[in-house]
Amino acid sequence: MNQTASQNAEEFGFKPGDIVQEWLWDDDVDDSIREKIEDLTGQDLVDEDYDSAVDGVILWWRDGDDEDELSDTIVDAVAVLGNDGPLWVLTPKPGRPGAASSSTVQNAAKTAGMNAATPLTVSPDWNGIRLRAFGKGR
Repeated sequence: MNQTASQNAEEFGFKPGDIVQEWLWDDDVDDSIREKIEDLTGQDLVDEDYDSAVDGVILWWRDGDDEDELSDTIVDAVAVLGNDGPLWVLTPKPGRPGAASSSTVQNAAKTAGMNAATPLTVSPDWNGIRLRAFGKGR
């Protein structure tokens, strides 16, 4: 049986001890995803004001937000992300309030110098899209 990444937080690429930074949190986020990541890493998520290097990033993105802001946020997140750490953009699934098209995320990622993977279901209401720097393998 397939399980979502929120049921197996390891699929995000985070490891025990990792510091994971969370961007654009709001009250609509899926707390089960956050809890699974914290359980796996043994660390509380840090917010975008955290000013040291991090091992991974989750970025909550909703339709209606400015695509240029998404590009800028990705660039800001990459600046504190450790060498090759996982960076995920989480968006509401199609049909949910705030659902963003994957092309919006792909365009913003390209502008920020990143490639966007195919969306992955991470919870009943959210998809995740992993970003990688151009030229990086899977």
